[in-house]
Amino acid sequence: VVHPCDAESLRGALDAAHHGLFTPVLVAPHDRLLATAEAAGLSLAGVEIEDVRHSHAAAERAAEMAADGAVQALMKGSLHTDEVMKAVLSRAELRTERRISHVFRFDAPAYHKPLLVTDAAMNIAPTLNEKAHIVQNAIDLARVLGVDLPKVAILAAVEGVNPKMACTLDAAALCKMADRGQIRGGIVDGPLAFDNAISAEAARTKGIVSPVAGDPDILMVPDLVSGNILAKQLEYLGGAVGSGIVLGARVPIALTSRADGATARLASAALAVLVAQAGTA
Repeated sequence: VVHPCDAESLRGALDAAHHGLFTPVLVAPHDRLLATAEAAGLSLAGVEIEDVRHSHAAAERAAEMAADGAVQALMKGSLHTDEVMKAVLSRAELRTERRISHVFRFDAPAYHKPLLVTDAAMNIAPTLNEKAHIVQNAIDLARVLGVDLPKVAILAAVEGVNPKMACTLDAAALCKMADRGQIRGGIVDGPLAFDNAISAEAARTKGIVSPVAGDPDILMVPDLVSGNILAKQLEYLGGAVGSGIVLGARVPIALTSRADGATARLASAALAVLVAQAGTA
């Protein structure tokens, strides 16, 4: 657990330990960690602490431990995402051939099953090849979570291919890549606008025949900006409860916003544990 030096990130880590999800190693300045625990009324009795000087050192030490196999997953605390990811990416032992990407998992009150959204946190403007990796990462996660054949909706502003909108061309290419086995384990369809991706009725009204429309497990967004807006709308306007994880490295990384509470952190930790146990990072 990298630099859990505020009440919510520390509570989330300790809650995960209390529920038996993992045995935590807290990588942070010792004195600051103790002060945080005391102020929040939390006990660190019996918890292993790796004492470091500051957040940058915490990220570097945590990545080193993951590279050495001393820990099986990483969990972000109260530091910037960039600090964690820079430390991970600087370790060749933690890199794979797969593009690193982020997946949100949401329980949305208005939707009939859990929903994955990718990538809303890591890749700013992914290329077609990077999008293929992003989709594959999300499919692999959905399968770990028990979905045998995940349905992927490739989102755009429209449901037709338009040469003036590059994301619709990418969507069509991704579908063909899935047909040819370059993306495996899921059903991929797009481009789909958000309404006809989520609503079967909207799709019927527009005459769209799709095995995905109205029933996606995964929403693949065109870029980080649109994905970030969508994810935060689901949470803050739609009442969705979310958690997040980074995939594509040798170890999964539970990644939450610094504004997230202990419950979101606990859920993200659970995702990381499931991926680590499945050996699919």
